[in-house]
Amino acid sequence: MTRTGAIFLPAWAPETLLPLARAADEAGVDELWVWEDCFQQSGVAAASACLAATTRIDVGIGLMPAPLRTVALTAMEIATLQRLFPGRFRPGIGHGVQSWMGQAGVRAASPLTLLDEQLTALRALLDGQRVSTRGRYVHLDDVALDWPPLQRVPVLAGAEGPRSLQLSGALADGTLLPAGTTVDRLRAAREQIDIGRERAGRTDHHDVTVFVPVATGPGAQQRLDACQARWGFDGPGWGAAGDAEQVAQALRGWAGAGADAVALQPTDDDPDPASFMAFAAEVGLLLS
Repeated sequence: MTRTGAIFLPAWAPETLLPLARAADEAGVDELWVWEDCFQQSGVAAASACLAATTRIDVGIGLMPAPLRTVALTAMEIATLQRLFPGRFRPGIGHGVQSWMGQAGVRAASPLTLLDEQLTALRALLDGQRVSTRGRYVHLDDVALDWPPLQRVPVLAGAEGPRSLQLSGALADGTLLPAGTTVDRLRAAREQIDIGRERAGRTDHHDVTVFVPVATGPGAQQRLDACQARWGFDGPGWGAAGDAEQVAQALRGWAGAGADAVALQPTDDDPDPASFMAFAAEVGLLLS
């Protein structure tokens, strides 16, 4: 069964987050995703607040930019949230937007190498290992978490290009695919992920979540068209507009192409974000 999520956009004021998280939780949405876009909102702070304010919904960060934080800090934050809210936190790690990383003074010459080193060290730390390593970017000297997670934490990687997708397949437990991923691009991404998994000898399940722009209500198609113009999505099939049945029918394409979860991404100017959370839950019922 394909899980259905909803996205809280960082374009919305932080003080609106908790009412929307509660609305999503009460409506029955499977997952709520927050972002860590520079220089808008903290993903970890937002996720922890959502988890504390809700009772059942899973909360994911899509994603934490690897260059912005050391792997030790990332491991500490993930482990703490997993122990506070067992099984409900879905951490995602990725390259980050390179122009933003440059603005912050942390842009890596090789984002792929950085992500490789971070994912490798992060997995070991979260598994309770004591780690010493001296890579190109990640340097750890006899580091271990005093309070590692009590159960294995699935770590997701944000990826889009072939080499990043292969890296995610090899080292991560799941992949986050960004808005603009069409059904055909999802199938192609799955192929690259599987190449990485085969090279690494992995046979466990690899969870894939796709962010899909969605608009409903008055002016839905116009708002979705404006989203395409803003983000430069090319070609058809990258989003969906309409009522719950129309959107669910469109999302079945991603589900059939290998998406374990589809996160509905509203437009920045959605007229009623709380109703959008209920709409996402309705779509999820039709999709299941």
